[in-house]
Amino acid sequence: MKCFADFIKLKIAIRESELDVILSNFKVKQVKKGQLILKRGQIANQYHYVKSGALRFFFGEFDHQLTALVVFQNDFFTEISSLNPQKPTRFNIEAIEDTELIYIDKPKMEKLYQQFPAWQEFGRITWEAMAVRMIDQIISFQTLSAEERYLEFLEKSELIQRIPVKQIASYLGITPNALSRIRKNIK
Repeated sequence: MKCFADFIKLKIAIRESELDVILSNFKVKQVKKGQLILKRGQIANQYHYVKSGALRFFFGEFDHQLTALVVFQNDFFTEISSLNPQKPTRFNIEAIEDTELIYIDKPKMEKLYQQFPAWQEFGRITWEAMAVRMIDQIISFQTLSAEERYLEFLEKSELIQRIPVKQIASYLGITPNALSRIRKNIK
């Protein structure tokens, strides 16, 4: 839990005694590559911190899967469009490599928000950052070419090695063939 405690302390100022109580409400789970932590139609009821590994949010079936979001080590996330309204999710969330998660159930998170103002601040900062990330992604899709989006994605070079080409293409909103052409042109 030390890495998660350090992550929290980077976001907010918090007393060690409060942090200890908060961390005691979290659990750890291992997720194997290809395993789903949430299936389309289920209702999200947990918040997660990625201690190691990576997951993707996708929708669609078989060869027509569209990757909407990828989360990596040191990301704190939930499927917010399902969790807050308590509606069935439109996404599947799948481990794209063996992943270790630190998680908390929604009722415990809500109780901690009420109990600790600093933890409320953590939630606000986290969700504001997620909103900015999503806005940046939307703007990228509206203003950049596929090649420019790929070059932007390359800036996160370690990610390229960890995600299958088909999923990178899906995330960029292009076909694997189009991604191959872009890669050839860049070399």
